[in-house]
Amino acid sequence: MRKHILIVFGTRPEAIKMIPVVKAARQESTFKTTVAVTGQHRQMLDQVFAAFREQPDIDLDLMAPNQTLAGITANVLLKMSEVLASLKPDVILVHGDTTTAMAAAMAGFYNHVAIGHVEAGLRSNDLQRPWPEEFNRVAIDAIADYAFAPTESARANLQAEYNRKSKMLVTGNTGIDALLYVSKLIDDDSALRHRLSQRYDYLDSSRDLILVTGHRRESFGDGFERICDGLLSVAQRPDVDLLYPVHLNPAVQSVVGQRLKGQSNIHLIEPVEYIDMVYLMKRAKLIVTDSGGIQEEGPALGRPVLVMRDVTERPEALSTGAVKLIGTDPSVMRDEVARLLDDKADYATRARPVFPYGDGTAAGRIIAFLKKEFAQ
Repeated sequence: MRKHILIVFGTRPEAIKMIPVVKAARQESTFKTTVAVTGQHRQMLDQVFAAFREQPDIDLDLMAPNQTLAGITANVLLKMSEVLASLKPDVILVHGDTTTAMAAAMAGFYNHVAIGHVEAGLRSNDLQRPWPEEFNRVAIDAIADYAFAPTESARANLQAEYNRKSKMLVTGNTGIDALLYVSKLIDDDSALRHRLSQRYDYLDSSRDLILVTGHRRESFGDGFERICDGLLSVAQRPDVDLLYPVHLNPAVQSVVGQRLKGQSNIHLIEPVEYIDMVYLMKRAKLIVTDSGGIQEEGPALGRPVLVMRDVTERPEALSTGAVKLIGTDPSVMRDEVARLLDDKADYATRARPVFPYGDGTAAGRIIAFLKKEFAQ
């Protein structure tokens, strides 16, 4: 009888990093694979499925306007418990540090279903930063049966903590699997490149493109106001274009729209599809972000990344020099952008492609591990 894998996610970043696992699992005939989504990022989640030509088997569609973290947690826990009782899978796979991942893992624990945590072991060692993500990942790792760590340092974090009984495997990061797949797709398809170029033809090719993303809850309020002040300061340079796909969260939209709208070289756009984001990262001179995934992707593409946070759970990226923490101080952002744009030697050192998060084969390692595990 085939073993049954249930793969659960709800946000766009999870989808990007879990669809390679979905594809690898579905290619393995010894497994029955079911994909369930919560819809935590409804519109953006659908875009990722379209980009990878995949579809979920179960769509719980749980999200509602202005839903609290407690509400999301409760809904995912209850609905996933119903799914688990109905399907009775052998293992549930969750990813990273979202509320969907944490609540789905709890449902697995309560229903005596084995839990596999993809991207296990990341730590900032501060439960308030990022909030609530650091708590989510710690909670999942405490109950996981299989911990798929992207790096050796992530595995070391796991070995130092409570759940030493979980089976651990260093796999690399599945996000690099997705990134390299889409990057090659863009490189190999001239018609696709032309369509993407036409879509962003309002960008001035004589200016350096700075790609911006920002959405962390820990920066809501004063933090986002400082971020906007920093971006306004950077935009005073006549040789740059700033492109900011603005997250749909109203707490981000309101501040960014009020503070940045009307600046001629700051382009505020709707969230873009994943293929577009990879294209824009490849086109950018540098990236300013608070995203965890871009801290992994930027270095692989040879793009320096300035991270608008004070801590990171991805120290491997910092050690390469490609990624630097700058916090939310406007003057620090201005000065660090200027250093990269004006110091050619510094830029050349930090803009070389590096791969601290693997070679693009992480998903295959995870499925091969589970195949061996279930054969015993």
